[in-house]
Amino acid sequence: MVRVVGGTPRFAHESERVVWERLCRTAADDTVLLPNLRLTSALKDHELDVVVLMPGVGIVVVEVKGGSVSVDADGRWWTGGGSRRSPIRPVEQCRDGKYVLREFVEADPRWRGLHSRVRWGHAIVLPYTDVASDFATPDCPRWMVSGRYDLDDLAGRLHDVCALQENSQRTPQADDVELVLEILTGRALPAYDRTGEADEREVAADRLTQEQASLLSVTRLLRRVEIRGGAGSGKTILALTQAKDLTRGQGERKAQRVALVCYSIGLSQYFTRQLEGVPRHHRPAFVGSFEDLANAWDIDTASHDRNDAGFWERDLAARMTEAAAALPDGKKFDAVIVDEAQDFADHWWHPLMAALRDPDEGGLFVYSDENQRIFARFGQPPVPLVPLVLDHNLRNTQQIARAFGPLAPMRMQLRGGAGADVRFVPCATEDAVDTSDDLVDELLAAGWEPQHVALLTMGSRHPAQVERQQADGHVGYWRSFWDGDDVFYGHVLGCKGLERRAVVLCVNTLKPERAREMLYVGMSRATDELVVVGDPELVREIGGPQVASRLGIT
Repeated sequence: MVRVVGGTPRFAHESERVVWERLCRTAADDTVLLPNLRLTSALKDHELDVVVLMPGVGIVVVEVKGGSVSVDADGRWWTGGGSRRSPIRPVEQCRDGKYVLREFVEADPRWRGLHSRVRWGHAIVLPYTDVASDFATPDCPRWMVSGRYDLDDLAGRLHDVCALQENSQRTPQADDVELVLEILTGRALPAYDRTGEADEREVAADRLTQEQASLLSVTRLLRRVEIRGGAGSGKTILALTQAKDLTRGQGERKAQRVALVCYSIGLSQYFTRQLEGVPRHHRPAFVGSFEDLANAWDIDTASHDRNDAGFWERDLAARMTEAAAALPDGKKFDAVIVDEAQDFADHWWHPLMAALRDPDEGGLFVYSDENQRIFARFGQPPVPLVPLVLDHNLRNTQQIARAFGPLAPMRMQLRGGAGADVRFVPCATEDAVDTSDDLVDELLAAGWEPQHVALLTMGSRHPAQVERQQADGHVGYWRSFWDGDDVFYGHVLGCKGLERRAVVLCVNTLKPERAREMLYVGMSRATDELVVVGDPELVREIGGPQVASRLGIT
């Protein structure tokens, strides 16, 4: 049976269909037909009407010309007659097509290494033109052209073309034909790369986030503002942009001395790294965590027990307030920007206000998401703030944003790109870590780079996180989030404001305090692919029926 490659062909002219159908009916069973093959050389584009590959015979490139074809006394070819007569070059077309195809095949390393030249030929078919038995031109003998009355023996005539044109070359065998077909699919073709899609989504998200920065122009006459937004709304990038804008000044607004403050080590390192390439005079005067600010004011925190809530929640803030009040005017700030402000305790706001040069009019810009309040702190700034709302999700794929949407503080407009469906993998709570490890391996096998993958736990820390923190300390451990080329193992408590392209969220806990907020934070850390692992009933209890439904938990 004749083998057709490329599916059902589409023909520009009925004459091509007639020739094609005739070959399909009459060619030898092992013949392979390629219709409408397009090739590009350095000089021009070529379209080969039909390529006939005959094992044991040769390879023929066929040019089909419909209608009435004529050749004048000067050897010029024409189609049509009278005012509709147009010049054509069928011999040149099929000959050039043969050479371009042969050169492309023989230039391929797969052919050069194992195969010598085989027989190639070219032929013309004129299905609606009578061709005399003694027709001949210097570049087109009669055996090369088939007319109206040659169609019954068309397959046989093409069989003879190769022997008459290149009878000194060997005939192609079945493996030669298969290799030609393989070569014609191309070489060194790019494979599917999920990071390519993620790169495109990230660029789009960055552009949308920068467009959203126009919101800052609304605040230029305001000095006390709270910007509220759900996960993925770009709050962190907006806070960073505002810190840079206020520091360098714009238009009539003078450059200001700015502090950019947050709670977590990971987020503070993100800010620091984003500002590394910024000229020093355009960087905020202070960038770091609340604890970093205490250290900058010569208050030692390293010697204090991390579990001493009294010190961290109240005593430290009191000492910092005294230190801030004693700062010379040149060391105080014109504006303080706080990201993830829902993490700040009531007492923490007092040193920030005391650090302003003008406590009454100094700038205070607060970025918050109440639904990410995963610590037992309920502080509020001690001054009234003008609220502004970000209701667009820009950073997560629509599938991820839709999955955690019921946990967000408001209904968000989903402007992120489309991505993979969110997966839920059910398992017993005690098996959640091992199952999550297996899923990380799956993500890596599927093409994600290790530095784009994170495994986040909601209960006890992953053994890899414990090991890294013990070996490198807290600062060194968080440095691995940025410097390493390995999977990041973390806990949702430390990852607010941060993101990875692919996240496995491990629900390895009984229902803890503020578990709903923790689930929200964990799910929203993934920008492109999210896998949630845990006991279905526990996840339903934590997230509620809407989240369970969107995770496919029945």
